[in-house]
Amino acid sequence: MSQEMKHEASQLNGTPASDSAQTKKREDYLEWPEYFMAVAFLSAQRSKDPSSQVGACIVNRENKIVGIGYNGMPNGCDDDLLPWSCSANDRLDTKYPYVCHAELNAIMNKNSADVKGCSMYVALFPCNECAKLIIQAGSSSPSETRLSSILILLTTLGCSTEQAEHTHLEKERRGKERVGALMSTPPLTTYHD
Repeated sequence: MSQEMKHEASQLNGTPASDSAQTKKREDYLEWPEYFMAVAFLSAQRSKDPSSQVGACIVNRENKIVGIGYNGMPNGCDDDLLPWSCSANDRLDTKYPYVCHAELNAIMNKNSADVKGCSMYVALFPCNECAKLIIQAGSSSPSETRLSSILILLTTLGCSTEQAEHTHLEKERRGKERVGALMSTPPLTTYHD
């Protein structure tokens, strides 16, 4: 290829022809965890909840996305008819009995047979119900029950990096304690006479 053709090709690609630094890979690309957290936050933007938008992204060991979800009303339920309020005199007039969390939706929307051994990237620390669901979905047998990785980015919630790190570590410690307690609880045994 002539020098002129190389120059034209590089201009079409948006790269300078004479720049020898272009022979190396770009260094400021997103790492996998940042990429998957960005997908979780992008998914959260689909939520119609006026007070909290949460997204979740499930990834297999090959770094392939196998499920995405966000918090919202169940399929087929009218978003305009059900309440979005956080508080009311009657609990049935709040969103809580109706809204499906992002983690649940990501697991239900999975595009693979199962999510065993996968990691889940979530924009907010999971509630206890979602933590149990993640454990159940990620376990291959009662003796191998383990919590899939849950990566949380708190800095976008208005915390400073230092506050977020402390909050994250504290929540992670408490979460691990709770999950550890769940996992170390012996299974219920039924005795028959």
